[in-house]
Amino acid sequence: MTTRKAFLTASGFYQKGQYTRALETLNELLNVDRSPKTYALLAKTLLKLGFKSDAASAYELAGRQKPQREDYLREALLLHGDCGNDDQALAVGSLILPLAFKDADLAFILTRILLSRQQKELLTGFKTVLVEGPAIRHRQMAAKLLTDDLYDESNRHIVTTLFKKHPENIIFRTLYLIFAREVSDLAAVDRHMAPVMASLAQGKLDHVIPDNPFFHLHWCGDEAINKLAIHDTDPLPAGHAETRRRLPHAWGSKIRIGYLSSDFWPGHATMKLMQRVLELHDKDRFEITLFDHSDLSHRQDEAFDYSELGATVDIRGLSNQAAADAIRSRGIDILVDLKGHTKGSRAFILNHMAAPIQVAWLGFPGTTVNIDLDYIIGDHHVLPDGSKEHFHEKFCRLPECYQPNDPINRPKPRPTTRAQHGLPEDAFVFASFNGNRKITSQMVDAWCNILKRSKNSVLWLLCNGPRAEANIWARMEARGINRKRVVFTTRIRYEDHIDRQQLADLGLDTFPVNGHTTTSEQLWGGLPVLTTKGSNFASRVSESLLNAIGLPELVADDLTAYEDMAVQLAGQPERIAQFKQTLAANRYIKPLFDAERFTHHLETAFEMMAAHARQGLAPDHIDVPALPVRLEPFMEEDQNAAAIAAE
Repeated sequence: MTTRKAFLTASGFYQKGQYTRALETLNELLNVDRSPKTYALLAKTLLKLGFKSDAASAYELAGRQKPQREDYLREALLLHGDCGNDDQALAVGSLILPLAFKDADLAFILTRILLSRQQKELLTGFKTVLVEGPAIRHRQMAAKLLTDDLYDESNRHIVTTLFKKHPENIIFRTLYLIFAREVSDLAAVDRHMAPVMASLAQGKLDHVIPDNPFFHLHWCGDEAINKLAIHDTDPLPAGHAETRRRLPHAWGSKIRIGYLSSDFWPGHATMKLMQRVLELHDKDRFEITLFDHSDLSHRQDEAFDYSELGATVDIRGLSNQAAADAIRSRGIDILVDLKGHTKGSRAFILNHMAAPIQVAWLGFPGTTVNIDLDYIIGDHHVLPDGSKEHFHEKFCRLPECYQPNDPINRPKPRPTTRAQHGLPEDAFVFASFNGNRKITSQMVDAWCNILKRSKNSVLWLLCNGPRAEANIWARMEARGINRKRVVFTTRIRYEDHIDRQQLADLGLDTFPVNGHTTTSEQLWGGLPVLTTKGSNFASRVSESLLNAIGLPELVADDLTAYEDMAVQLAGQPERIAQFKQTLAANRYIKPLFDAERFTHHLETAFEMMAAHARQGLAPDHIDVPALPVRLEPFMEEDQNAAAIAAE
């Protein structure tokens, strides 16, 4: 029988559904004919007989021959992917990569494989084809390619497309709202939050549970609801924390503290706040280790000597389990996570039993859901007694303020002028330097009311780009504000930002997320900040800071009182001058910027935690006693200037 006749015979059997006879004929034919069409018919026959993996190999043999056949290789890749032959699928994918950038099914399989291998950085080219794909699974896979960069246009395109095609999908709505808030698209936020609020009013949590805990705070100030935003995390097994605490542990003469973060570099807010605390830790009583998963580029961009702060362990390349093992191998007594549910977090390391005492501090202003934690460090303002039921962590409350501040390494404001920053010389200047995602429609409307009621006043407003500026201005213009009443500004060099704050008369805080580092920077720079009483940790921070600097009178009872007080102060320049004098007089004597006093309180907290654990007791609420009130300044004005000059 000739090869042509044998092929036709096999093909005939195949057409008649006689797949076994077709296979027998093809097996004989392959002894003399290994052409692409023969392997392709073999693949089809094997597929009919249920041998998908063998069919994939046959298609691959058909496609690899010269000239290469993309259609056969496509089938090979799809079948390898379905069978879980990931190595073979990737090998075939490398041959037809340009096709995969246009074919959603191929992109889906390659993306699944590379994501499972933690190679997300290789997948940027698949974003568009997946989000435009014909099936929901393609678009869901596109969503997995989103990065933390809210300013990446490819991310924005994915989110916008997903929500446009699936407006009822709760996850896609949630993502869309996150991106909309980042550029202050208040009209879109209000429109698409309406179903969320209506659902919540009916007691439904379908829009809450899948929300990202960090971004959830920006629209919900109710801590009873905040604790239910769990995103994609799973609850810990029953008894997990108890098992961790019972693991054998050797306590030493010093308490070994481990700080876990990706923010150990000078430009980040965390280090702006706590660098001095790390420098001041009593090395005779405490052994400090920084477990660092920072982006290496930050260390290259900004020279910083870690050696005086403690040992540094680079865990960037370690899995969560391996990182936890590395922490435990160093005998860490207290592991302090500085990230929580924020960008770049690796809090899940704590779910691998890294230390006998595990603590949340500074990074995330709320309960860190589904993370194994014993304590959260706060103060009596951000963590009042009534909040205990909304946290799984026990409260460790410092006596004055939970936020550390650095009076040595933070630059002191230098003289500058309004003219240099485009501000009117004779106007009362309200200012908001908070992140745009914190600016809600409610806040913009309040600011508009304040401007309307305050003659000869302007609002100096920081925006993260032209899109946010246009969106905020559209809201203000629609409420009758003259364009001359708003002075938009951008981010500038940190030292220059510290300088410019003093040019304003009154800072206007945001709700439900206050300024945190932003507020303490304004107070350091000599700018009084007006805030309201909050309803959760994130909305109580400025109240804590104002009390710690000696200006509790700038905490309004509610938003109406906030508006009224702002209007009153705009007409009372002598009170503003007094507030600024108070800030200057209190800078080096009140607790807010007293890093030495703060470090003593923090170390006392650690000692109380350790003493409790060494007795075999379960974590319980801790209130750290305060040192006696300081009667003399902890440093002089020229000490800060000398420190800055020496850098």
